[in-house]
Amino acid sequence: MSIVPAEAVSASVRGARDAHAGAEGEAAPLAPSARLLPALAAVYRAQLSRARVARIPLLFVATFQSVGIMVLMRGVVDDGAEARAVVAGSAVLVVAFVALNLLAQYFGQLRASGGLDHYATLPVPPAAVVLGAAGAYASFTVPGTVVTAVIGSVLFSLPLTHLWILVAVIPLAGAALAGLGAALGLLAPRQELATLLGQLGMSAALLLGVLPAGQLPGPIALARDLLPSTYGVEALARTFDAHPHWPTVALDLAVCAGVGVVSLAVATWAYRRAAVR
Repeated sequence: MSIVPAEAVSASVRGARDAHAGAEGEAAPLAPSARLLPALAAVYRAQLSRARVARIPLLFVATFQSVGIMVLMRGVVDDGAEARAVVAGSAVLVVAFVALNLLAQYFGQLRASGGLDHYATLPVPPAAVVLGAAGAYASFTVPGTVVTAVIGSVLFSLPLTHLWILVAVIPLAGAALAGLGAALGLLAPRQELATLLGQLGMSAALLLGVLPAGQLPGPIALARDLLPSTYGVEALARTFDAHPHWPTVALDLAVCAGVGVVSLAVATWAYRRAAVR
C-alpha cells in the first residue's frame, strides 16, 4: 500500500503532463540574423557574378554610347572647360547607365516578380541586400568608365596624369546613383514605371552632365546641381587642369559621398517598405 496521497500523485502527473505539453508547444528559437559585413559580401559576390553574365552586352552599349557622344561633341565644343565637361560627363554617364538605369529596372522587376519575398525569408539585413546590389552594379561600371575617360582624354588632348581620381569618383558617384536607382525601382508601383524612371534618370545624367554648365539656363543649372552625379563630374573635370585645385575636388567628392549615404539610406528604407507588403 502506497503512503503517498492520491491527490499528490494526480497533481504531480498533471504538472509533468502540462510541462511536457508546454515544451512541445514552444517554437524553436530562430537562428541569429547574419552580421552586416558577411551578408554584404555574400550578396555582393552573388550580384557581381549575375551581372557579369547578363550585363556585359549592356556595358558595351553604355561605353559605346558615351564614346559616340564625345565623338559628336568633338566638332561642336572648343578645347578648355567645355572639353573637360564633355569628357567627365561622358565617363560618369557610363556609371549612370548601369548603376541608376539598370538597377532601377532590376529592383522593379524583382518587386514585380515576388523576388523580394526570397530575400525577406533569409536572415540577411536589408541594408546588406541594397548595398550588395548597389556595390556590384557600381563595380561593374569600372572598365567602361576608365575606357571612356582615356579615349576622351586622347580625343580632346587632355592630360591623363590625374585619371587616378577615378578610384574615388567611380565608387562615390556609383553609390549615389545606385542608391537613387534602387529607390526608384523599389518605390515605383509598377515595373514599367520603374523602367521609365530609370530611363529618365539616365537621360537627366546625359543632358545635365555632358553639356557644359556655363551654357545652361538658370532653372536647368539648378536641376543640374540637384543631380547626384554632378559632383562626380565636377571632381573629374577639375583634375584635367594643369594644376588642379585639390580642396575643391575633395569638396565635390565629399558632397558626392554625402548624397550617396542619403540615397542608400532611402533605398534601404524603400526595401523594408516593399518587402513587408
